[in-house]
Amino acid sequence: MALFKSGNPALNEKTFTKSFSYVDAESMTVKGTLNKFGILFLMTMATAGLAWKMVASGVDVTTYMWISVFAALGVAFIIVFKMEWSAYLAPVYALVKGYAVGAISAYYNYAFQKVAPDIITQAVALTFGVVIAMYFLYKFNVIKATPTFKKIIITATLGIAVFYLISIGLHFAGIEIPFLHEGSMFGIIFSLVVVALAAMNLILDFDMIENGASKGAPKFMEWYCAFGLLVTIVWLYLEILRLLSKFASRK
Repeated sequence: MALFKSGNPALNEKTFTKSFSYVDAESMTVKGTLNKFGILFLMTMATAGLAWKMVASGVDVTTYMWISVFAALGVAFIIVFKMEWSAYLAPVYALVKGYAVGAISAYYNYAFQKVAPDIITQAVALTFGVVIAMYFLYKFNVIKATPTFKKIIITATLGIAVFYLISIGLHFAGIEIPFLHEGSMFGIIFSLVVVALAAMNLILDFDMIENGASKGAPKFMEWYCAFGLLVTIVWLYLEILRLLSKFASRK
């Protein structure tokens, strides 16, 4: 996240500066990035569907879910430091992360099927709605990715990331942070803030993708940026799902 250029650790201006040291006959384009994002998204949906089907069949996927969560995290770290490998590792990330997302979604669907039977459909619809809305806000300069804006989003995102890592560690120690999952007023406010933060990261991601294309970044950066955008959208979906579950728990 150097130089405070993107809230997504996979996308920042230093990324593109570093990438210019590679020789590539072709340059990155916005269209190429979106095409590759489409491929990664379909792969994510495929393994998410597999996990969902396994849960529906009565298979306990808890262990597989945690393995896929940590595997995705590990692959993501490798991609960040080895951008030129993104064409090979981004699909791996999409597959393992998709399984985790599918398992988590199935869990929420089962847990809230009585009070909120459409919670997954609502989360998906809201996620796409937010992505589209943020794109138009960015495209028409309603929200601009200014240096100050970027610094604020970066700082907040780092704080949330550290907090979540701590909460995962506490979870395995048998300690839960109540407002992360419970539908208290504070818990709902916390989730609203995090959803807004994830949405703001989309502005920075769109900005960096366009900047990378305009600066002639190497072709492999299309895979890298597609991976970064997928990271943000998956995060946004999971936070919206968590928020909806908190509202549902109050019924």
